[in-house]
Amino acid sequence: MTDKRIDYRSSGVDIQAGEDAVDNIKQMVRETYDHNVLGDLGSFGGLYRFDTSQYQAPVLVSSTDGVGTKLMVAVLAGRYDTVGQDLVNHCVNDILVQGALPLFFLDYIGLGKLDQAMVQEVIAGMVKACRENQCVLIGGEMAEMPGIYREKDFDLAGTIVGVVEQSSLLPANRIRCGDILVGMPSTGLHTNGYSLARRIVFEHLKLDVDSYVNDLKATVGELLLAIHKSYLQEIKPHLHDRRLHGLAHITGGGIPGNLKRIIPDGLSALVSYDLDEIPPLFRWLGESADLRLEEMRSAFNLGIGMIAVVDPGFVGDFMRDTNYLVLGEIEESRPGFEKVMFIQ
Repeated sequence: MTDKRIDYRSSGVDIQAGEDAVDNIKQMVRETYDHNVLGDLGSFGGLYRFDTSQYQAPVLVSSTDGVGTKLMVAVLAGRYDTVGQDLVNHCVNDILVQGALPLFFLDYIGLGKLDQAMVQEVIAGMVKACRENQCVLIGGEMAEMPGIYREKDFDLAGTIVGVVEQSSLLPANRIRCGDILVGMPSTGLHTNGYSLARRIVFEHLKLDVDSYVNDLKATVGELLLAIHKSYLQEIKPHLHDRRLHGLAHITGGGIPGNLKRIIPDGLSALVSYDLDEIPPLFRWLGESADLRLEEMRSAFNLGIGMIAVVDPGFVGDFMRDTNYLVLGEIEESRPGFEKVMFIQ
């Protein structure tokens, strides 16, 4: 007689596999710990203390984000280490633009079916990025939800908490006419514009992740899974320099959608960034689908992952020994001007 009893495992959720997955990643995660961590992975909440004596008026800064449909490229390629790094680096950049240094990070992984090897690869990427950003991976959640996700599907989100001295919060109220816009190069698409990029590459051009793009000397998978860069180590030495007036992380919405978030009323950012300055990857995507330049500007970062607004006298020091680009300057707004204007 066949046993037709229903249990949790037959419904698609394997509790033991989840516990095994946590056990398998514990040692990796502990590599990110510092002396401020209290407790261990598996507690109901992560415990973290920090030395407030270093600050006069400490402000906690938090942010939550995801990796978007870049995850679908990772599934197609069967490669999961980069998306873990993407998630941490993206969140680090989001609080960095407010002047904050990261303290700890938490992740969420939702899956159709728990694949322990895949989870370990994702967590290994997070661990690598947390160590590079001096950030503790203090906890997280793995949720097996077969009714929400298909078997190979998964979602990835993260929350970061950092700290900044209140007097060092960015953007500062020092942004003024004459300030210079300095662009910091991206390492590719980062984690935005993938719905459009996937449509161009996989539907319009009929390529797959292993297709080699001769003009770019890389496979589609290599191009689309390039890691979202963290700008922490480059910017950290300048965070307390009062000649740094503002930072904008260029994510969804591109340069116009993100730079305008830090430009005060009455001022406009005039950006001079021509098509021939845009990296080949973005020109290839645009030419392949005959995209309008305005569409490209709003969908992609176009090779600029971070923009700094700096005092004119600080440009040389800020750009020393880098391949940063001067993108334009801040001017007084005029009738018909928007917060961000592209000029030739």
